[in-house]
Amino acid sequence: MLFRRKQPESGVKVGDLMTRNFIWVSPDADLQKSAKLMLKKRVGSLIVKDGDKLKGILTEKDIVWVVLKKSKNDLSGILVKDVMRRKVVSIKPSADILEALSKMKKKKLRRLPVVENNKVIGMLTVNDILRIDPTLFAMISENQKIREESEKLKHRKTMRKVSKCEECGETDLVSRDGELWLCQRCYDAK
Repeated sequence: MLFRRKQPESGVKVGDLMTRNFIWVSPDADLQKSAKLMLKKRVGSLIVKDGDKLKGILTEKDIVWVVLKKSKNDLSGILVKDVMRRKVVSIKPSADILEALSKMKKKKLRRLPVVENNKVIGMLTVNDILRIDPTLFAMISENQKIREESEKLKHRKTMRKVSKCEECGETDLVSRDGELWLCQRCYDAK
């Protein structure tokens, strides 16, 4: 049986950092008007939604791709739904910010739509995350280290017995380290 390693948590939730007043368009919106909206609002992407339901995302990269593929005269009839990305990676507002960062890194993304009960409620960007107060970020990092050490100690306590250390040969309380049973001194030396 495979066990998934539990994702570390910072205590800061996506819903605490997300942009609630995100800019959006409908799938039937004109591409040129949408590009102008992005410039006017100074954003790098637009959520594409129909009602409250997420339909896709339109990014600067998508628009550049169209401009390079089509002549400038052909752009007038293009709709957002012809260009948008339909397969969108999203996240829940209750997710931890470290989970969001992990998703962004793994999928090479700079933004994640925030979805709850199939409704788009916000947008989380790398900039939103970078706006965290540096002292708060330091606290998150420190809490993470403490949690990791606690997990190590918990794991270590469950895998102990009095036996011979397979490294130095001393009879002592030993801990399992991968394939070897090691005394405290040899365990710490690794």
